[in-house]
Amino acid sequence: MQVTRRRRSTGKGRPGSLTRRLGRRTPLTAAGITVLGLALAGTALAQTQQFGTARVGQNTRQGQVISSDQFIAPFGNRLVINNGKIMSSSVSPDGTHLAASVADGGMALDIVDLRKWKVQQVIGNSASADLRISGNDVGQEGPTYSPDGTQLWLGQTDGYTRFTVNRDGTLANPVSVKIPADGPKHALVGGAVFSADGSTVYAAVNGQNRVVAINTATGAVQRSWPVGNAPRAVAAVGSKLYVSNEGGRPARPGDTTVNSYNTQVPADPVTAATTTGTVSVIDLANPDAAVASIDVGLHPTALYARNGALFVTNTATNDVSVIDTARNKVVQTISTKPWPEASVGYEPNAVAFSRDGHLLVTLGRANAVAVYRYTTPQEPVGYVGLLPTDYFPAEVASAGNLVLVSNTRGIDARRPTAGAGHGTHDTTSSLQRFMLPKDGVIKSETAKVFRQNGWTPGSVATAKGKVNPVPVPVRLGDPSTIKHVFLIVKENRTYDQVFGDVPRGNGDPALTEFGENVTPNQHALAQQFGLYDNTYDIGTNSAEGHNWLMQADDPEYTESSAGEYARSYDTENDALGHQRTGFLWTGAQAAGKSVRDFGEFQEFLTKPSDASWQNLYCDTKNMRATGQDTAYSLVSSSPIPSLNAVSVHGFAKFDTSVPDIYRTEIWKRDFEKNGPANLNMFWLSSDHTGGPANAAAQVADNDLATGRIVDEISHSPYWKDSAIFVVEDDSQAGLDHVDGHRAPIQIISPWARHGAVDSHYYSQITMIRTIEQILGIHPMNQKDSAASPMSGAFTRTADFTPFKALPNRTSLTAGLPTPPACGEDNPAPPNPRAAAVPSAKVPQDKQKLAAEWNAWKAQQRLTGPDAKPDFANPAQMNHFTWYETHEWTTPYPGEHKIFAPKDVPGAYMPSPESDG
Repeated sequence: MQVTRRRRSTGKGRPGSLTRRLGRRTPLTAAGITVLGLALAGTALAQTQQFGTARVGQNTRQGQVISSDQFIAPFGNRLVINNGKIMSSSVSPDGTHLAASVADGGMALDIVDLRKWKVQQVIGNSASADLRISGNDVGQEGPTYSPDGTQLWLGQTDGYTRFTVNRDGTLANPVSVKIPADGPKHALVGGAVFSADGSTVYAAVNGQNRVVAINTATGAVQRSWPVGNAPRAVAAVGSKLYVSNEGGRPARPGDTTVNSYNTQVPADPVTAATTTGTVSVIDLANPDAAVASIDVGLHPTALYARNGALFVTNTATNDVSVIDTARNKVVQTISTKPWPEASVGYEPNAVAFSRDGHLLVTLGRANAVAVYRYTTPQEPVGYVGLLPTDYFPAEVASAGNLVLVSNTRGIDARRPTAGAGHGTHDTTSSLQRFMLPKDGVIKSETAKVFRQNGWTPGSVATAKGKVNPVPVPVRLGDPSTIKHVFLIVKENRTYDQVFGDVPRGNGDPALTEFGENVTPNQHALAQQFGLYDNTYDIGTNSAEGHNWLMQADDPEYTESSAGEYARSYDTENDALGHQRTGFLWTGAQAAGKSVRDFGEFQEFLTKPSDASWQNLYCDTKNMRATGQDTAYSLVSSSPIPSLNAVSVHGFAKFDTSVPDIYRTEIWKRDFEKNGPANLNMFWLSSDHTGGPANAAAQVADNDLATGRIVDEISHSPYWKDSAIFVVEDDSQAGLDHVDGHRAPIQIISPWARHGAVDSHYYSQITMIRTIEQILGIHPMNQKDSAASPMSGAFTRTADFTPFKALPNRTSLTAGLPTPPACGEDNPAPPNPRAAAVPSAKVPQDKQKLAAEWNAWKAQQRLTGPDAKPDFANPAQMNHFTWYETHEWTTPYPGEHKIFAPKDVPGAYMPSPESDG
């Protein structure tokens, strides 16, 4: 474990112990709007251009650079935890320990000794765990201590695991407390609260839209109450239970609805985002009475009760509702929008109080704690300012002026490695503690938070008058020389995997798996149109990555669901995953632009049973030779009405048994018949790998498809006013020597700076902001509002030289168990000066091992209508891809042997003594 201590004049030394009650995670509430606005007049702030050529992980005067267009430099002392993301946390009743549920690191639960400021115990389904339990799945809320501190309950997919708490704070005797599934709906428990005497646990059963009373001794469910959609947190006030319903009230006749875990919830007909938020009230003194409901903001999450008031954080409306519990009425609504340029995207997700009456609210996506003066529920709060945290604070606790913050992503994916490179799943989290400083210090730290987020006055400027067209206009609505934008989304590769062999960029050829002879078109495009070697994807996986591209954010719902992803993974099909300000395509439509979608953000696929990879490959060859249409009827669709209406349904969504060159032929016919829209979105997913052909063949297929699309556009009449952006959804499926989030991107246009190597810090958000600026799309939230367009990647002098696609040098049919009826692919000769094409032959001594891997692959839902990106364990998937691209002769970087699937090493786990 790594510990870094940051000293401040108000946070000296270590506290001797934490007092008995540290605040719980809670939502903020209000009725008369209190605006949290800060202009910081006269303060010179920079947008994301402030990063210059700094790289992720680099420490600068502003703080450490992370992959989400932010610096981090937390106030107070920091404890880095190197075994996963903290999903939620609770402090023990005696204030000596913190229990944190964790994900993405091979464990489920950490126990932290707050006096020694170190991890004391790790618990999970791993051989390296101090205490073994059956699974590493954890819910959005909890874990929860009993009032006397003798029990701890951890929420999981099908109920709870109940632990005994030892005198030293460690846990023992795990017992499973099951809540049966209701048809397809698992329990997916949310928050829990104990009765005062500790005999009963009242639990939000998130997946079944109910609250249950569980006997703590026997684990039996004694009572059940129906509540709203997706109940998340529970708070007890006297004889009443309050429950936050993230999906709002049940649907009524006439409502527009969208699915969320097999429940139809009220939703907007355009954005498909939820339109209601409620808090349910259960009267335990009269348990047979009807459950009452209080309307609050959208996506109510955390609850916190104090002195006759209940605070509710509404993550989607970016405010806190304050409920007077005597009247069950919202009496104040506290805005948590620090920056006037954007009204959404700050994501308040936890709340606590200091002894002197300061209200503390974590703003997850702003990496900050907001501080307010508070007196009574009816008296408007007074905004004091912001204190900086690490990456994505999710819990805050307070005892007097001592504040403890749990940060979900810590210092980004910077877990210590064996020196071979970084991956997106090298996840960290962190704890942070400090003494609440005086108001003057908070105000000075506020300016720092603004700088770290790039919150600059005038970031979203609109057109004022006639100006000459330029590629990337300074103001939204000003004319651009570019009328047609093509956004091509790929799957999962790092920069080094593809471009590590390019000498003029910052690459590591030792980590290159798909170099020039596998991706000749991408290499040629980089040579002609420019190489970008300091650009970052933000998400860890596809659930996050596609959201970052389509919403310029990974909403708090998806962020907090990462411990189990059982309710939804691809949030295309879940209203809870959609922000209320809409998507990239709805913004384009609002700006009067046309949109056409080819597979991106699609959820459903039907196809004939004989539409195998081999048959679609042959069908592609026939279409190209004869000009005929496809012989197969594939249909992709989306549950989001606004997307479905602009989709070309014959273009298949994710399914690695559909060649990308087939998808390209479907697009080509539409392009030649209808021309392009202003915004054209694609999902080319073969480079995910794991399909019938081997890894190199699938990436070569993706590369050829990309080259053909660019060739077609650049030889069309639309080329003169087009720009093609190529990006991975995430970079999780490999290693990179700079950072696991560094990914290959390409900007292809007559207006792009040709031939340059651009080492400026860019991200998916800056790419999306660039598209918005070109098409006049208003930014969707504070993240893309703060982002700087990539203006420096463009020139005002166009070069209209088209691109000619190169033939593939890697056989597209390599590794197929059965060759296509039309014959195996005959690739072009490789470049002898580049790394050789990986052979598809498996050495004799590795054939049994390769067969084990192929049997594993068959179980990973990589092909067919029900294919799911990232269903496979990422560590196993990365090892399998590496072995295939290195001819089963080279161990994965940092390892000494080639492993069978079941033996792939888990996440790095620090020893208890390595806390620094």
